[in-house]
Amino acid sequence: MTKLYALSSQPRSLRRWLFLLASLLFFFSPSAFAVTGELDLTSSGVGFFAVAIFVLAYMLVMAEEKIHMRKSKPVLVAAGIIWGLIGWVYVQNGMSADSEHAFRITLLEFTELMLFLLVAMTYINAMDERKVFDALRSWMLRKGFSYRQLFWLTGGLAFILSPIADNLTTALLMCAVVTKVAEGDKRFINMACINIVVAANAGGAFSPFGDITTLMVWQAGMVEFQEFFILFFPSLVNFLIPALIMNFFIKSAKPESVYEDVWLKRGARRIIALFLLTIVTAVLCHTLLHLPPVLGMMTGLGYLQFFGYYLRRSLPRSLERKRERYSRRGDNKKLEQLGSVVPFDVFNRVARAEWDTLLFFYGVVMCVGGLGFMGYLALLSETLYIGWNATAANITLGIVSALVDNIPVMFAVLTMAPDMSHGQWLLITLTAGVGGSLLSIGSAAGVAVMGQARGAYTFMGHLRWTPAILLGYVMSIIVHMMLNAESFALFG
Repeated sequence: MTKLYALSSQPRSLRRWLFLLASLLFFFSPSAFAVTGELDLTSSGVGFFAVAIFVLAYMLVMAEEKIHMRKSKPVLVAAGIIWGLIGWVYVQNGMSADSEHAFRITLLEFTELMLFLLVAMTYINAMDERKVFDALRSWMLRKGFSYRQLFWLTGGLAFILSPIADNLTTALLMCAVVTKVAEGDKRFINMACINIVVAANAGGAFSPFGDITTLMVWQAGMVEFQEFFILFFPSLVNFLIPALIMNFFIKSAKPESVYEDVWLKRGARRIIALFLLTIVTAVLCHTLLHLPPVLGMMTGLGYLQFFGYYLRRSLPRSLERKRERYSRRGDNKKLEQLGSVVPFDVFNRVARAEWDTLLFFYGVVMCVGGLGFMGYLALLSETLYIGWNATAANITLGIVSALVDNIPVMFAVLTMAPDMSHGQWLLITLTAGVGGSLLSIGSAAGVAVMGQARGAYTFMGHLRWTPAILLGYVMSIIVHMMLNAESFALFG
């Protein structure tokens, strides 16, 4: 009685804070959960708090362009909080081994994908350092294409290159060409960048190397390497329909020709060959040896390291031969360029990888994995794939990926592992890959191009063409259903 009286005599504000604290302690108390088996936290305070943290983190990610905060920061912190909550609950229930095992499994899934992407990014950076992409851009500039030709050429190259070089790198390369040739023409740059983003995302959808989501599907074993190419025609339709519509609004004038002399550095072509050999090695590891493709990619990194060693050791002899040759020709410009040559360093290329993207990927995978361990993905799977049918769910998730980003959407689907036909796995691969094109913020390619063509390619500029892109999205799904319904039992 004395204690109760003492509490009631405290100021009203203090009593209100003590009551709130007591309520929170009860609300988040682990004793409210079942002790046997895996804990279902979907209706608990801890679960609600974890979801709120994830939503808040993703709101900060979506506002990256406004607040100028790198997208990896909020998801890294959110991942730590979510798994910290899980660990606390499981320790209180004497099940810490279960949460530790779940964390390690999720971390392993990320590690395989991260190392795979790291090698791919290293090769792309090596080719960029050897001036491969600059040489391609220079060739296009020298040809003096018209606006309409440039529109189709950059879009077509984005569709062709993204299955190999990934949609993000390809979109940035083509954007650099457009902004260089049509400098000052914001209307054309906006339309060309929309076309590039759509083409890069569409091209990336039919290759395991074209996008992070397709890589995730391949590594998870849901679709075999050669089966991705079944999505070629649906992806092509997704690119062509909005491009054909926008084509009528492109002026037929020709921009002023810009000449740029680019010197392809020594070893550039051999690095391209090594990259292709690395891809072949990764595919063979997966298809013949049934080992993770990351083994082949890391082996390919070894190829590049050995070649980098050769380039460094043979550089003095190579420079001497070239000096003699250019001196005989009287080519003073090339002689000056030789003076700026530096040895090739693989680890500089590794350091220049998109670490913000890789860390963002880690945060997303760990956040979604934690929410899945709490039981939310099973709940979502039951709602979408049992309450609805798989076709409607996969089409809807593709549209959702334009708002949320396709990486967490695809990882959530893979973690849910719904029981659906092979054709449906191809469908979600397609929709998650091309659905992000509906908005400029819906894909990594779109966000990156917005940054590179700042002021010309904008969210609202992209939004004006969303109906045309949506038509391409719908038609690509219809083409997939028509071509692959029988083989993959799409309607079964």
